[in-house]
Amino acid sequence: MARRQRASEEREQAAKRRSLKPLKRLFPYIGRYRGLALGAAFFLVLAAIATLTLPLAVRRMIDHGFSHSDSIFIANYFSMLVVIAAVLAAASAGRYFFVITLGERVVSDLRRDVFDHVTRLSPGFFDTVQSGEIVSRISADATQVKSAVGATISQALRNVIMGLGAVGMMVVTSPRLSLLVVAAIPVIVLPLVAFGRSVRRRSRFAQDTLADATAYAGEQIGAVRTLQAFTGENVVRKNFSDAIETAFSAARASIFARSFLTFFAIFMTFSSVVAVLWFGSRAVLSGEMTPGTLGQFLLYSVLAAGALGALSEVWGELSQAAGAAERMSELLSEEPAITAPASPVALPQPARGEVAFDNVSFAYPTRPDRSALHGLSFTVKPGETVAIVGPSGAGKTTVFSLLLRYYDPDSGAVRVDGVDAREADPLALRGRMAIVPQDVTIFAASAAENIAFGRPDASRAEIEAAARAALAHDFITDLAEGYDTPVGERGVTLSGGQRQRMAIARAILRDAPILLLDEATSALDSQSETLVQQGLEHLMKGRTTLVIAHRLSTVLKADRILVMEEGRIVEEGTHAALVAKGGIYAELASLQFQAGAEALGDAAE
Repeated sequence: MARRQRASEEREQAAKRRSLKPLKRLFPYIGRYRGLALGAAFFLVLAAIATLTLPLAVRRMIDHGFSHSDSIFIANYFSMLVVIAAVLAAASAGRYFFVITLGERVVSDLRRDVFDHVTRLSPGFFDTVQSGEIVSRISADATQVKSAVGATISQALRNVIMGLGAVGMMVVTSPRLSLLVVAAIPVIVLPLVAFGRSVRRRSRFAQDTLADATAYAGEQIGAVRTLQAFTGENVVRKNFSDAIETAFSAARASIFARSFLTFFAIFMTFSSVVAVLWFGSRAVLSGEMTPGTLGQFLLYSVLAAGALGALSEVWGELSQAAGAAERMSELLSEEPAITAPASPVALPQPARGEVAFDNVSFAYPTRPDRSALHGLSFTVKPGETVAIVGPSGAGKTTVFSLLLRYYDPDSGAVRVDGVDAREADPLALRGRMAIVPQDVTIFAASAAENIAFGRPDASRAEIEAAARAALAHDFITDLAEGYDTPVGERGVTLSGGQRQRMAIARAILRDAPILLLDEATSALDSQSETLVQQGLEHLMKGRTTLVIAHRLSTVLKADRILVMEEGRIVEEGTHAALVAKGGIYAELASLQFQAGAEALGDAAE
């Protein structure tokens, strides 16, 4: 929380200097659709011209129509007013169509670009950023930006054109009275700019606090079963309520600033109109000005005042949109720590499946003072099955993370088929691997789509063959719609073992030369584990396989076993050799197999 508060304070200080500059990030998106932008600009100018012609018609009607009691003259002018109204209506409709379409198109592109960029960011970025906050930026902040591009900017431009046009016509109509109005403009505009910066700072803080609340809600909803199992409803409800109240307080402060901004602008602008009317009435009484001229000037001053008054509200909305654009720009500006080199080294064809760690040391960016690996070196030959065992925190999963190049080592090198992972294209590197993680990810899609996630072009026959090999076919066909059955968010309609077998089927279908198994059978019962092991043994033939396991029964047939402790390999060999050695592995094996025997004995009794 303290980190969030400090970050918010830093952003507020930066906001004082940047004002509406984040909105410049939208210009390239608008530039992609020049036709829509030009159409919006044309109808915007046409609507402003139609509006500015109205006072001219009113002046001539007052000075010439009423004074001479010419009914035909009046009828003609009323007819012209109807024509002007038709032009204004058509221009307003055209402006709305082009502007709203442009806003929808820009925000769609922006959302797509932000999402595309986020999917390319390195896993290290997500170690410190909540996924709910990212979703809030793509959804809520994008909506703010859409409002700005789709309406607010249009209104701002319209009011600027109207204001400048009205002021120009005021000068033409009565230069002396215009001086009074022009003198008041700096008094109105300068505070608008100052208040607008305050609005933007407060809006940004309100958006940040709302994102925090959204991220918290997403996290708790995603873990609702755990929440209810531990009867944490009251605590969660209170925490979310507090977060929402904080967001409301921040939003209220922003609203108050915008309200005061609107009050100040409208009061000052229309006070100037009253002053103009007072001085103008004296000029009419003295014969220096006709009533029609005063009416024309008054209408132009009202148009100018209305434009400036509307700008106050528009400025607040633009400031709020600028805060949203800044938050989205931060995501777009985030550079992935893992990138493909300018000239990546091609991995050899055909793939051999050789893996090597050469004196690798590594510490996670979130824990730079605590090394996860220390001078780790080992080689896995093509087609070899190597198991990695050891206590929790020994660095086993870190080996997989470096092999998949989620991170780069601090020193040393990770090589695949003789190529340093840092010199290869990460997509090509990961394309040679299939993984069954301990924490299985199942998407809110059909069973077939989940299995084919790594190979979306796979045929139904290939999907079913992979499911059969993973012993998932029977339970999938028992689902309501078979392979087309939606399995729910995170696979909530499936058991833990079913989710794991589906993940194994996904890895089988991937058909990659390097297979990574991270506790691949941990969620299966003994019978299913035995059957799935048979499927995995068939899959592993001719492939390089790395197996992480806490349950030693899953690694008995490995060609080699690496025993890790505190980021180092402390023992290496086959199961039999390591047991005979009487070291750490032998102790682990003794404890596990003894516990298993005791469990079987208890069950028999």
